Amino acid sequence: MITYKELSSLTNDLGFSARALYSITHNIHKHYKPVSIPKGNGEMRKLCVPDKFLKAVQRSIARNLLSYEEISPYATAYRLCGSTVVNARPHLGAEVILKLDICHFFDHIIYPVVKDKVFPGEKYSEANRVLLTLLCTYRESIPQGAPTSPAISNIVMRDFDDTVGVWCEDRGICYTRYCDDMTFSGDFSPKEVISFVRTELGKKGYFLNNRKKVIAKRGQKMQVTGIMVNEKLNVPNTYRRKLRQELYYCRKFGIKSHMEKIGVEITEQEYIMKLLGRVNYLLQVTPDDKSAKEAKLWLIKELKKASL
Repeated sequence: MITYKELSSLTNDLGFSARALYSITHNIHKHYKPVSIPKGNGEMRKLCVPDKFLKAVQRSIARNLLSYEEISPYATAYRLCGSTVVNARPHLGAEVILKLDICHFFDHIIYPVVKDKVFPGEKYSEANRVLLTLLCTYRESIPQGAPTSPAISNIVMRDFDDTVGVWCEDRGICYTRYCDDMTFSGDFSPKEVISFVRTELGKKGYFLNNRKKVIAKRGQKMQVTGIMVNEKLNVPNTYRRKLRQELYYCRKFGIKSHMEKIGVEITEQEYIMKLLGRVNYLLQVTPDDKSAKEAKLWLIKELKKASL
């Protein structure tokens, strides 16, 4: 195990001087700005986004320190080879699906927890623990928008995930967690699972968001992290229909004309890249989709034309 008892070893691996790191912590509020982005339900998600300098430091911490920490196999987000597809696949064709949400997830991962769980004393000196925790928290918790926050959340939730995962396996229940979304599937009593999870979350200082509890049984619409899991993995019809319609208009009228008609204010290349991202997501979920494959080839050709 690599330890960071000396400040010099830490600054050497992070690639930033001690003076630079401490200068950030002395004026941490000046390195964040509030940003609001729309959520799928029409509400706004409030982020605290670090400036370019702090973001570079946090990315270095995430890459050189946090990426080597162990996380639970039940965590499917913010990890190598993790994705919404990986999270959804284990629940395919289940009799019952229960979805639970952790209330204000990042807000409840507070300074003492980060210092204790992410930067423990057996690995870091006290001074380095304080420095790193200050660099990864804002207003006493980990901020949504910081490159370090996703990895920190997985590290902090490791014991919880393992406890819940083992408990579920003993009862023939499948469990995965994607950030603050927990999914349980099998043939079981949702009430028993909810009671157990609420108790375990309470031990960590977290709470369930009762408004986002979903119970679905075979024959009903079953969706996990945006992916249908009834009989086979699939994207919702609304996603597929909207994408198909947008591609149709792009081909019929031309991409530039369609962009002007709908009032898109980004470049043609950026717009094509966004469409490619949506098509690639569709192919990630349903890799044998012929129309999506054709659309991808067409978009790649159009992207090359727009780049000339």
